Amino acid sequence: MITIKNRLKKIKVNTKQLELTIQKILDAAGCSDFDIGVWLTTNKTIRAYNKKYRKKDKPTDILSFPYHTNLKPGQKIVVKEQDDKNLGDIIISLEYATKDDLPVLLVHGVAHLLGYDHQTEKEYKVMQKKEQQFLAVL
Repeated sequence: MITIKNRLKKIKVNTKQLELTIQKILDAAGCSDFDIGVWLTTNKTIRAYNKKYRKKDKPTDILSFPYHTNLKPGQKIVVKEQDDKNLGDIIISLEYATKDDLPVLLVHGVAHLLGYDHQTEKEYKVMQKKEQQFLAVL
């Protein structure tokens, strides 16, 4: 199930289109029937999460919170029980990012939920390749 929560009344987002975009990314990732949560929020809210979880006291465009925290890039998720079909949650600040950035940010967020990261140049290149594969289906 794809759950989208939009806390911003002043920035309108077509959540049906957003859901279709997320589903295309999940399909490309081989996770068509997995659950994901997306929260569209403010700079103030994302700043608080960024400070609490990343020790960075500033807003950012996106934060990802994977359910499978030990997943390695490219590793298939083994589903033993229903909870294993939870990819995790993504928070996006619509004040920081533009609506046009949403597909790219969603691809980036899903890649993080699937174990990809960009702490090193090598990781960055691997993640970027995966993101390009996802973007190609959009």
